[in-house]
Amino acid sequence: MSRETSRRYARPYRPRAVELANRAGGLLARIGLEARLDEVSLVAAARRRTRLHFFGDEGFRIPLRRLLAAIEAEAQLHPVGRLIVRQILIRALASRLRIAALFDRHSEIAAQPVDAPIFIVGLQRTGTTLLQRLLALHPGLRALASWEAVNPAPLLERAPRPGKPDPRLADALLAERAVRYMAPDFFAIHPIVARGQEEDSLLFDPSLYATTAEALMNVPSFTAWLDAVDHGPAYAEYRRVLQLLLWQRPGPGGTARWLGKTPLHLEHLDALVASFPDAWIVHTHRDPARTVASLCSMLAHARGFFSDRVDPREIGRQWLARTRRMVERGMAARERIGERRFLDVHYRELQGDPLKAIHRICEGVGAPLPPAAERELRGFLAAHPQHEHGVHAYALADFGLGEAEVHEAFAAYRDRYAVASD
Repeated sequence: MSRETSRRYARPYRPRAVELANRAGGLLARIGLEARLDEVSLVAAARRRTRLHFFGDEGFRIPLRRLLAAIEAEAQLHPVGRLIVRQILIRALASRLRIAALFDRHSEIAAQPVDAPIFIVGLQRTGTTLLQRLLALHPGLRALASWEAVNPAPLLERAPRPGKPDPRLADALLAERAVRYMAPDFFAIHPIVARGQEEDSLLFDPSLYATTAEALMNVPSFTAWLDAVDHGPAYAEYRRVLQLLLWQRPGPGGTARWLGKTPLHLEHLDALVASFPDAWIVHTHRDPARTVASLCSMLAHARGFFSDRVDPREIGRQWLARTRRMVERGMAARERIGERRFLDVHYRELQGDPLKAIHRICEGVGAPLPPAAERELRGFLAAHPQHEHGVHAYALADFGLGEAEVHEAFAAYRDRYAVASD
């Protein structure tokens, strides 16, 4: 029988070595020696790492300052968590430096087409990951690899040796091992596989208009700020990152279409369509009583990476409101945009007959599934059964929520898309 994930969210799993490191770090912090999370230090570290100086548009400094203020005021990071967050932010800034350098050196990147891309959107935990990983087996579609998500631009200061793999893969493998060590339960919730696919939300990290922080830490003031600002500039930068990725690895025959996936797009559909007017959007649906509970559990486990303070009820309050806002904005945007380029997929359909669902999507977006790809899909499904990494255990009550409350909050959404209870 598969092992279930822990539901002791307020007491995160902590390897012995991390416990000892946190104790030592706590003592050092008392005398002012802790990982620095300030703009000057982070920018300088990114410049040292890359040996580059020019960031391009300096607009990233505004969200960076907002995020750093929220981390210091709200996140309550433990010393190891603080050190990891510092590295995440340095990596994002280093990616920004490399992207700017590549666009400066290769003018053709700005002309790289992003034709008729396909974006999977929907609330978290609605089957978006499975759908992306199945569609990524289509030879005409190009999805984001995990090792690219960590570093979308080549490591210009660490060029790969002839005959050796891209050093970005080594970084991604290290990250995979770190997650397995620090939070082994997480793979039953969202498998992070260096050689697999990952969602596009990480591609917003270099702009700092990113949801990564709120998924990993308790930073409600940063979330509120992100909620209130125009995301048009962030999506313009996102398009540039996709151009860079397609320029590096365009897919078979150089004509593959981008296959993106992130729940982030659901609340920014207007900005997405403004940046990609010929996009196709696949919208996934599932009973919110299930998705909210599953999402809150995932976030509680993620926060446990970085902090000893994880409040499940706080997560429940925050993310019930957050996900309700996402679907309301998504519905309103679909009314403005029109339905012509949207395809709806229900979780039950994807679970009940995934191949039929994939065929319907591929036909809808004008990319029929070749027979060879169907064989690959069948092989993937056989090799990766549900619960292969364990059973993700969760319940709304763990987060101070009830099914009736959630269904009431999402009543308009459930009616609009005929979303049944699980």
